Amino acid sequence: MLVTAAVCAVTLAAGTPALAQGRSNAPGSFADLAEKLLPAVVNISTSQAAPQRQPGQRPEVPQFPPGSPFEEFFRDFFDRQQQDQPQRKATSLGSGFVIDAKNGYVVTNNHVIQDADEVTVILQDDTNIKAEVVGKDSKTDLALLKIKTNHPLVAVPFGDSDAMRVGDWVLAIGNPFGLGGSVTAGIISARQRDINAGPYDDFLQTDASINRGNSGGPMFNLNGEVIGINTAIFSPSGGSVGIGFAIPSNLAKQVVAQLRDYGKTRRGWLGVRIQAVTPEIAESLGLPAHKGALVASVTPDGPAAKSGIQAGDVVTKFDGKEINEMRRLPRVVAETAIDKAVPVEVWRKGKTMNVQVKVGELEAAEESGLLAAGPEERAPKDKGPAPKATEALGLKLTAITPELRQQYEIKPELKGVVVTEVQSGSTAGEKGVRPGDVIVEVGQEEVRKPEDVTGKIQKAKEQGKKSILLLIDRKGDLRFVAIPLGQG
Repeated sequence: MLVTAAVCAVTLAAGTPALAQGRSNAPGSFADLAEKLLPAVVNISTSQAAPQRQPGQRPEVPQFPPGSPFEEFFRDFFDRQQQDQPQRKATSLGSGFVIDAKNGYVVTNNHVIQDADEVTVILQDDTNIKAEVVGKDSKTDLALLKIKTNHPLVAVPFGDSDAMRVGDWVLAIGNPFGLGGSVTAGIISARQRDINAGPYDDFLQTDASINRGNSGGPMFNLNGEVIGINTAIFSPSGGSVGIGFAIPSNLAKQVVAQLRDYGKTRRGWLGVRIQAVTPEIAESLGLPAHKGALVASVTPDGPAAKSGIQAGDVVTKFDGKEINEMRRLPRVVAETAIDKAVPVEVWRKGKTMNVQVKVGELEAAEESGLLAAGPEERAPKDKGPAPKATEALGLKLTAITPELRQQYEIKPELKGVVVTEVQSGSTAGEKGVRPGDVIVEVGQEEVRKPEDVTGKIQKAKEQGKKSILLLIDRKGDLRFVAIPLGQG
């Protein structure tokens, strides 16, 4: 169970300095470093007003016979309770750290201050200062606050998270369970973790214990630089089991800079939907290795569409950066300057191609609705008798009829072959193909009738291919599925 509540973040298992003795690259004590860093770490307190009942709105009154004296008694009782009861507030605690002492900028997690009516920053000496939310980003779970005070502040710099190696020592300071200024130490357990928290997951994993109130707190290297923002834990019980995650500083730096300059993020946008390249997909495409990001669909009028990128292309390099796995592409694109023309290398129909793409802005595309499905086209009405079903790959396939369009909610403009049955235990079924799916392409060639599908399967077998690639539309959601051949 992944926990990312407003009261969670990472602290690292205490007691580890003893393990450092005898090692030349670790200190015998973290005391000097902790003393230097503690003043820069703050506690975050938020409050949110509980929703109030509208005038005249009462809690549910017990049911009594009409005209009963108890009915009027309970109405009067609840009315007095509502008038006398003060407005309640929900409160929560988190952590943060100062990055600019002169201007009072503080970094924390978005989920720490999300929906808060009031945010208070508490310094090491218990000074309370009301904070302004400069900007926040739910996709990376980061927020930037600003405080105004004559109180002297201490700031800490961002470090290079890419330089951190598995096994490196780290120090964390936070506000677990409201116990401000708690210092703990541990190591980096893993890098580049994807925990399905957002589209840009690239977490540092640590053996740290994460407890309530540490969210938004800094993780330091031994130079006193912030290399991570403690954010989440993996826990079946809600308590720490030693698997914690922090946002890497190299991701945070760019987001924080944008929040500071614009009050919001401004990310690069390519305009494609992508999926992972499995070994079966790589084989069916003739791709030498299962790497890159497979383009499942292209947004009409988006940067990719304008540059000629097509569904079925595999993006292997973007702006000179290798795309070894699917989830790297969104991060690389997001970090690219808006309106920059960049080279993109794609694998298309057995060979490498290069195109130039002018990067768009993700937020502008979201606001304009460009990320929605493309415009519908009017399709000619289906005529004639009901077509005969054909079986292939353990699937029963039929040409699309008006009845099937209605039954499976198939869009009027969509052309292809509809799956009406999936054989139990078939490879296609194991790959997730379902009745109602529409096969749009087979082997990256369009199909219109079941015979097209069986013909392309037979041709692939004759060519000695081990699998064949299907492009499937499921209620407007396009994805590629590689089906091994020679199996039902």
